[in-house]
Amino acid sequence: MKYELQTEITIDASPEIVWDILTDLDHYPDWNPFVVSSEGAVEVGTKLVNRMVAPGGRAMTIKPTVTAVEPGQVYEWLGHLGIPGIFDGRHRFEIEPTATGTRFRHMEFFTGILVRPMRKMIDGSTRDGFIAFNDAIKAHAEST
Repeated sequence: MKYELQTEITIDASPEIVWDILTDLDHYPDWNPFVVSSEGAVEVGTKLVNRMVAPGGRAMTIKPTVTAVEPGQVYEWLGHLGIPGIFDGRHRFEIEPTATGTRFRHMEFFTGILVRPMRKMIDGSTRDGFIAFNDAIKAHAEST
């Protein structure tokens, strides 16, 4: 089973500012209501330790591996719930310049046998977490 969750927001700040905020993992607790902490480095192959709190959901810690970094454009990690193949999520951020700032895409590609039974959570609290993340990075970037 496969499923894709996509969100997008326009930010009135340069892509460089948005990228700097997105990749400054040490400061996530200062502004990020969804990924409340992230330890590691934004480098392909690095293991992260991410503490996530979705609105109305429980806190969880995941330990994904960074799978793509294109400075100023793409940051992506792949995480698993338990054994790979049961419930995997490829979490991806894309930054694109616009005439007045930045288009910020925040998405996740889910695969595995637990995707169907977890769809309600994905479409509910997970989507809400993505939107909260997007709104918070927008507010932080625009106030910088």
